[in-house]
Amino acid sequence: MKRTGFLWMLLCGVLACYHAGAQQSVRITQQWEFLRSDLGGIWEAVRPAAEGSPESVPLWTTITLPHCFNARDAAEPSENYYQGPGWYRTLLDIKNPYQQGRTLLHFEGAGQKTTVYVYTTKITTHTGGYDEWTADITDAVQAFLKSPEAKRFKGKVPVSVRCDNSRDLEMIPSSMSDFNVYGGLYRYVNLVYAPLLSFDNIQLQAVTDAAGKNGALAVSASFRNPAQVTTATLELRLLDPKQQVIKEIRQDIQIRSGEQHLTDISIKKPALWSPEMPQLYTVQARLTSSAGVAEWSGHTGFRHFEFVEHGPFLLNGKRLLLQGTHRHEDHAAVAAAMTEDMIRREMTLIKNMGANFIRLGHYQQSRIVLQLCDSLGILVWEEIPWCRGGLGGETYRQQARNMLTSMISQHRNHPAVILWGLGNENDWPGDFPEFDKQQIRTFMSELNTMAHQQDSTRKTTIRRCDFCKDIVDVYSPSIWAGWYRGRYTEYKQESINEIAKVPHFFHAEWGADSHQGRFAEAPEQFIRQVATGKGADERSGDFALTGGNARASKDGDWSESYAVNLVDWHLKEQETMPQLTGSAYWVFKDFSTPLRPENPVPYVNQKGIVARDLTPKEIYYVFQSYWLKTPVAHIYGHNWPVRWGSAGEAKEIRVYSNCPEAELFVNGKSQGVKKRNSQDFPAAGLRWQASLNEGANHIRVVARNGKQTVTDELTWQYQTASWSAPRKLLLTLDTSWHEAGTLRILVKAVDEKGVLCLDAANRIEFSLAGDGRLLDNLGTAGGSRVVQLANGQASILVRPDRENPNSVVGAAGKGLETGALMISHQ
Repeated sequence: MKRTGFLWMLLCGVLACYHAGAQQSVRITQQWEFLRSDLGGIWEAVRPAAEGSPESVPLWTTITLPHCFNARDAAEPSENYYQGPGWYRTLLDIKNPYQQGRTLLHFEGAGQKTTVYVYTTKITTHTGGYDEWTADITDAVQAFLKSPEAKRFKGKVPVSVRCDNSRDLEMIPSSMSDFNVYGGLYRYVNLVYAPLLSFDNIQLQAVTDAAGKNGALAVSASFRNPAQVTTATLELRLLDPKQQVIKEIRQDIQIRSGEQHLTDISIKKPALWSPEMPQLYTVQARLTSSAGVAEWSGHTGFRHFEFVEHGPFLLNGKRLLLQGTHRHEDHAAVAAAMTEDMIRREMTLIKNMGANFIRLGHYQQSRIVLQLCDSLGILVWEEIPWCRGGLGGETYRQQARNMLTSMISQHRNHPAVILWGLGNENDWPGDFPEFDKQQIRTFMSELNTMAHQQDSTRKTTIRRCDFCKDIVDVYSPSIWAGWYRGRYTEYKQESINEIAKVPHFFHAEWGADSHQGRFAEAPEQFIRQVATGKGADERSGDFALTGGNARASKDGDWSESYAVNLVDWHLKEQETMPQLTGSAYWVFKDFSTPLRPENPVPYVNQKGIVARDLTPKEIYYVFQSYWLKTPVAHIYGHNWPVRWGSAGEAKEIRVYSNCPEAELFVNGKSQGVKKRNSQDFPAAGLRWQASLNEGANHIRVVARNGKQTVTDELTWQYQTASWSAPRKLLLTLDTSWHEAGTLRILVKAVDEKGVLCLDAANRIEFSLAGDGRLLDNLGTAGGSRVVQLANGQASILVRPDRENPNSVVGAAGKGLETGALMISHQ
């Protein structure tokens, strides 16, 4: 049914159209086929092919969108991830309802070079894997439907898309980047029907003074106008956050090429947008011309922000400590091809952690992410993927310009965005024979000017390129206290030193890798080796696991225990720094990278607050205890199945809570009430010393915030038996696992007496003989065929074959007796 008029637009409420200017838009997710290789030419994708004939080769795979080439091999431990061409094809039933309307394919992002075909006609190409773009297929569709070949396709239109993520030194991002440069249609593709004259984009610039007394909204637009229509009538409506119409405008306009200013709207005492109250205004536009009617709906918000010189960050005239993290578009089993539901779950977890800020690293991200930041109340630093490697030639530079222009044009309506990032780690050479700092400065200055010309209301920023720090508005140096250099206790002084060096400071990237499920009773035994007073910046080679000075990243145990200490210390110190604008922990979720094959989970950066499948690590709850306002309480060590020590030895038990006080119970006996004091490290004073019994121990906490009470509980096993070197691997079936269609296999490393070796960190490899398959290559501690043990243990999921359920799962490691388990799943 064709829906038109403002009545329908009012009913839409805050729901935004998928495509600006689209009268009708639908995601095309089903009935796609994929080929992970190149073709000899477009004819091979569309030629007649009987089953089993030579023409039917190569064989295609049926898939749904979004889809990524590297869903499986991004975390494959034994080979490089695929970088090359891949093809997609589908048949579209085109039914454009508009007389002389345009039929468009709108790509929300495709990696990295993309070519679109209708039958054998090449429509367009696009370079860049992260910005949105549109292919107008109208003329090619009409020509095809009139051709003799249309009969073979029964009136449907064959569309083929070639994506290519091959390595290319004259493209950004560099393949030296610490993340995969993915390939595929990994964001949504939309089939759009539009009238002959329609909106291409509407730009909303909403500003207000610091006191919030006066708001001003500037509206501009660009149009899709292949018929060169010259005049139209524009109707605009502005709705407040309660969806009440507060302003209506009707005017005749001349249609020009490029972006044109439409109108200015003034508002007294606008409802302000903030992380606590992310109040959004709705703008509805209707364009009537001889070509028909086009409609658009979008959102904006009014807020005022300021980076005080050498001082804090202000939002709407009040200090706001930016408490943030980072996000890569990457997920277990799908790589970059995250669905809207996956993205929504991730962003909700970030908000529920207490975060009010996010840096989107290191590229323009999905429109869905920005929409959620607006509605959830998360301030944004978004950047282009000029990341490492140096500076290429004119092709390289033009791509950077194009991506900056696209990012700002496509995302500047979002009130959440406050910073446009121009680059990351641009002091890192390697892609070109020459590394010319002056040329990099010159190009950085050009980008900085471009960004301010396109959007005068936001600030520009970069991270880690000291020789360009004077160019941008806000600078983030490298401070990795306690991980790549120095000790975490040096964090505050190192930050104060850096704050004094630039007018506007922000601290992006700090943290520690942690192997989920690995804990330690004494995680800082190595710390005496680490020098102090030598700075806390990451330097060349520091990320490597060998060579260089003693540092936590190389000499530490990569335990969740150490990461908890590091995060706890940083957060308590941030509360004592009134001049701090804020910081962003690197990174929210573990992600795949080609640069880290030797990590405990191969090819995965494990600094995440949550694992690659969004399972929270212990540090998630440390952040909640400092940042979240809703009362929470979490006993540290839910993922720590076995603690160890001597019989009768007092063990530290921590609770991370934002409540003023908490009472701990061990095996039903109260251990007393503790008062929270954020400066009492660790756990803000909520820690107890208690003896544990051999075997099972029940731990419970009751935390109070006035009349509100929150509780948490867990059961630990306690082992007093000592162990020697691990000798063999034992496999068992996890009988507590009840997920339909899968079995969970546990492996333990034991010594010659059969005692579990709780400090064993051997690398092991799972295998399966028989039918069924391992659920591996997920990039998680429990979803990797090759993985380091965590406290002498590991696991893997198996999906048995229902027809032939019998198989044998094996686990092998260097110097260890191989373990095997026969499984039969009925």
